[in-house]
Amino acid sequence: MFESLSSKFSSAFSSLRSRGKITASDIDQVCNEIYQGLLEADVALGVVESFIEKVKSKSLSALPTLQSGSNQAQAIFDIVNAELIAILGGEARRVRLAKNPPTVIMLAGLQGAGKTTLAGKLAKYFKDLGDTPLLVASDLQRPNAVNQLQIVGESISVPVFAPEPGNGVGNPVEVAKGGLAFARSKLHNIVIVDTAGRLGVDDEMMKQASDIRDAINPDEILFVVDAMIGQDAVKTAQAFKVGVGFDGVVLTKLDGDARGGAALSIAVLTGKPIMFASTGEKLGDFDLFHPDRMASRILGMGDVATLAEQAKKALDGESSARLEEKFVKGEDFTLEDFLEQLEAMSKMGSMGKLLSMLPGSGAMKKQIDNFDESEIVRTKAIVQSMTPQERIEPKILNGSRRARIAAGSGRKVQEVNALVDKFSAAQKMMKQMRNGGGMPPGMALPPGMPAAPRMGKGPSTPPKKKSRSGNPAKRAVEENS
Repeated sequence: MFESLSSKFSSAFSSLRSRGKITASDIDQVCNEIYQGLLEADVALGVVESFIEKVKSKSLSALPTLQSGSNQAQAIFDIVNAELIAILGGEARRVRLAKNPPTVIMLAGLQGAGKTTLAGKLAKYFKDLGDTPLLVASDLQRPNAVNQLQIVGESISVPVFAPEPGNGVGNPVEVAKGGLAFARSKLHNIVIVDTAGRLGVDDEMMKQASDIRDAINPDEILFVVDAMIGQDAVKTAQAFKVGVGFDGVVLTKLDGDARGGAALSIAVLTGKPIMFASTGEKLGDFDLFHPDRMASRILGMGDVATLAEQAKKALDGESSARLEEKFVKGEDFTLEDFLEQLEAMSKMGSMGKLLSMLPGSGAMKKQIDNFDESEIVRTKAIVQSMTPQERIEPKILNGSRRARIAAGSGRKVQEVNALVDKFSAAQKMMKQMRNGGGMPPGMALPPGMPAAPRMGKGPSTPPKKKSRSGNPAKRAVEENS
């Protein structure tokens, strides 16, 4: 979503870093480029002007104290980063849990913002944390809303309280109250209430949302907004703030191709934090909104923290420990281990998204966009077509075995050969790393791995003994010296 804006920031700072000593006019030029980029990203004019004013003021104030060279550009970069984090909300804000469970979360927003799917994502988020969420179907207006929530709940094994069929039938306020009573009786500690929306803000929708709010007294009211509708998202949020009130914002469709101005405007203009972000269609594409991480991505520094968290969730602790132990003991990394890692990568989601979280990914945009996601599926098919013995001992893969694997996986023999060759090369590399020798320049030993034994200051092989003279007198002198 922020590709265009990120490109603008990268261009501005690239020109700044190419200068030696930075002047006031250089700062003006950079601020003008950022100003244009923010406006093109559909950020509210008031937010843009305030942001640029703060960046320019702080940069000019810091200029006399800065050393010449790249440190100056980095200092300006740090100021922009800090201000960008500030307009995104400052710090991540978590849900306030009720002192006496259940914690009640009410969702509000326009129809089409993705509230029902978001309810399922939020329920999965809490379930993964060890909570026992309950979904309550209080959207009785939109066609099939109740049925959709039931399907979503079933897919993540979260119960749904839905006593009314919906499609215009039933009282949403009574359903919300009944859901809360049901949660208390069944000891659910999180209640997520899905409410109806409209195509636009109107009095009827506001009245119904207000009635539900008053009936259940939620601990958190989250306003769900489609990030792709730009400045209209801010206007709608402001209308809901006045009509119903809310505690935080949830942005959906952050994976879209819109300009992203809503995310950079809504926290400032409503005074409410962005608490969660939905970044894809899958129910797992959802997490806490971290302003610092989002700022890092916009400025082209990637999002390594989120990438590490996703890897930790996907990788099984026992298998990771087992692989590390094998590595330290000097045991070979097998195709069985490789398959296990491929399975974990699949759980982490789209490889394109994962690669985009790496620092400098903006420069690889074309390669990331052209990455073939099905390559992992094809690779898994090849390995899965091998016998357990072949995965452990790939050296036994002769011509007939490779032909059988190719037929079993629906691939060509050349693809099987290429995979085996790449795997063999990777095995050799791991052995070199483990032994501390032949390691590529700049590559560190993996954490927890003991360093290669030191051989002392002398040569690694024993010195050759001097030859003895054939003259008895001379040899006696040599032995006594």
